[in-house]
Amino acid sequence: MHNAPKPKLEDLPTNAQLRRSSIIACIGALAIGVMVYMPAELGKDPTGVGSLLGLTEMGEIKQQLAAEAAADAETHGDETSSLVNDILGLFVGTAHAQEAWQDQITFTLAPGEYTEIKATMEEGASLFYAWSSEGGRINFDLHAHADGQDVTYEKGRGKTSGEGSFETPFSGNHGWFWRNRDDEAVTVTLQLRGDYSAIVRDE
Repeated sequence: MHNAPKPKLEDLPTNAQLRRSSIIACIGALAIGVMVYMPAELGKDPTGVGSLLGLTEMGEIKQQLAAEAAADAETHGDETSSLVNDILGLFVGTAHAQEAWQDQITFTLAPGEYTEIKATMEEGASLFYAWSSEGGRINFDLHAHADGQDVTYEKGRGKTSGEGSFETPFSGNHGWFWRNRDDEAVTVTLQLRGDYSAIVRDE
């Protein structure tokens, strides 16, 4: 292996030469920025070179597209992100709903027919519910009574769906009295979850 010869001192650039090279490099970089970068990226052409090279038009198009994209994002938001979130929310919500309900009861009432469906619960317990009817509307009275105490949570006439929750003020059977006042049979699907020990149905 041969050692490279050391450069002679007189062959090395002087400080003045280094400063001159640095100044030339800075001027070159500045010229490139003004004559090439500004027209091509910002659409600004202070020297006119960008227009001769066709760079200014390209920069103006870029700026226009960027402005339109910003305006669209401000008006509509990130639609791609929103769509992804909606799809994920749909799957998560569906899975959660399928796992959350403890019981689902479906029953059909002929015209004029009625029934009661109640949950046996302790004082201070909570019940969450959702229901829907097919074939017509339904009347209901969501209530409870036990040991001389009574409470009405909700009443409805001619309804086709409902959802909500309640907390029991006393122990007993809490739930619905359903009656079909329509001229056609009505099928009701009731979903329940909460702190109850049994489901009781009286016809």
